[in-house]
Amino acid sequence: MMKAPPAAPPLSLRAAIVNGPLTPQAEADVLSLVSGAGGSGLAGAVLRFEGVVRRNEADQDRGGALRPLAALNYQTYDPMAQRELESLARGVAERHGLRSIAALHSRGRVRVGEVSFVLIVTAAHRAEAIAGLTEFIDQMKQDVPIWKRPVWA
Repeated sequence: MMKAPPAAPPLSLRAAIVNGPLTPQAEADVLSLVSGAGGSGLAGAVLRFEGVVRRNEADQDRGGALRPLAALNYQTYDPMAQRELESLARGVAERHGLRSIAALHSRGRVRVGEVSFVLIVTAAHRAEAIAGLTEFIDQMKQDVPIWKRPVWA
């Protein structure tokens, strides 16, 4: 009689909106959440994406010309934004067979050079991890009610 393969561990998922820029401690907490999947031998790919506020932003009121920024103010429609972020994470994980996914997004003022978004995904293979990471970012920008307002320098 053949032995059944061991069951895959449950999906590790975290999605949260936090006040202000993402600190190294917040990022470390997220990384520790998903690192178990990488250390379990089931994930051959661990990808991390950080969104950082750029120095310049296109000013739509001035024909899209680049202008220097001081910061971005992120506004969210709560609690819908939290629900949508969690739902998106779960759906992307299921569609791409991810072992874990963690997403943190800032609310409020984030200055130039500070981190406003972190996404970490783990999967058995790089193709699934890359596809999941890309889909999550693209869909988040479309579906999750988070808006950025420039604070010009």
